[in-house]
Amino acid sequence: MDPRFNEIFTQPENSIFQVVFYPDRIYHAQYLNATRSDRYRYNVQEVRSKQDLNVLKGEVYLDGQFLSNFVRIEYRSSHLVELAREKGRFLRQELLAFVKVIPENGQNIAESMVKLLYSPWIDAYQVEIWETLEPPTNNSHDFKVLDMMGYQKPITRIPAFNPALRDIKALKQLELAVRENDRDLPFGYTINNPAWDNDYERSYQVPNTPQPSSNLNTVKVDNYLINFQRGWFIQSEDVEPVRYLNALMQPNNPDFDTTGTNVIEMRWIVQRDLGSSLVFFHEVTIPPGKVEGTHRHIGSEELYYIVEGTGIAYLGVGDDPKTDHFPTVTRDIFGIGKKECKELPVKPGSVIYTKSGGIHGIRNPGNTPLKFIAFLYHSS
Repeated sequence: MDPRFNEIFTQPENSIFQVVFYPDRIYHAQYLNATRSDRYRYNVQEVRSKQDLNVLKGEVYLDGQFLSNFVRIEYRSSHLVELAREKGRFLRQELLAFVKVIPENGQNIAESMVKLLYSPWIDAYQVEIWETLEPPTNNSHDFKVLDMMGYQKPITRIPAFNPALRDIKALKQLELAVRENDRDLPFGYTINNPAWDNDYERSYQVPNTPQPSSNLNTVKVDNYLINFQRGWFIQSEDVEPVRYLNALMQPNNPDFDTTGTNVIEMRWIVQRDLGSSLVFFHEVTIPPGKVEGTHRHIGSEELYYIVEGTGIAYLGVGDDPKTDHFPTVTRDIFGIGKKECKELPVKPGSVIYTKSGGIHGIRNPGNTPLKFIAFLYHSS
């Protein structure tokens, strides 16, 4: 084996990342499929996550020589477990994934179904898609790895993906969705209504029209998006806001405005590109005299950070014991009725942070705009 693999691994700037699973720039010697033989090494160039998904891309080397570009997909199935259980089934050893590869030039886009197989090494379903399974001239694959290669195997090849994999650095996006297998193994009966995990009921917001609360501003998605872009520089004022009328409140709410003027603006800075369990990062502007309805999220957490103006925020009584000395008021909570809340004065630097079930809302009774940034993520 070429000694440069070990040398790169032990460099200080890389060794500090060994505490992170699949760090960038490290030539991996374990945990990936072909590394059951020490003749293979992986150069993992990018790692991205989205909910239960981990996606890696990079290069595979055999005996120190470049062999193939690859994409590796891992799926830990917590969403699909629940969806299958609603249908009275358990997940078995195999799943199917819809995969769409999207190079940065918009050409060589291709899609295919691929099988994911359960791996106890990482406690997840996984597959590696290689550009080629052929060994270099005058060489051969190790027998420890050869039995993993082929159609519907842990190391496989999808010919339609080859143009996109050939320039692995230019492969910028993948769309993914995972579903149950066609057959329930080991019993063998056909699954006619497979459950899908396709970013369940997810949507994102775009300013297609200035009309408040228009359905035209909501775009529904059917797949998870994996974006290999490494960085963004964004000026928030360059992002057009989406406008909402009587946001997060119902007609029986005393704050509900029938004149159509209780409009707040949200600049959706980053949405689908966020990794892990993050859902959005946006900037909210509440004009003078306007209000965002008091509400709560179940299964997710949200943070507000006030950056401009002053106002009144609401937090559920008992949610933060340190707020007990603030005034108690009754608020109409979106979807659940009236609850007692603490009324909290906010200004630049104030933070409202709520866990799953935590009540929060905000009002601007002043004469200047109240602006805050917010991000939301799933609790698990």
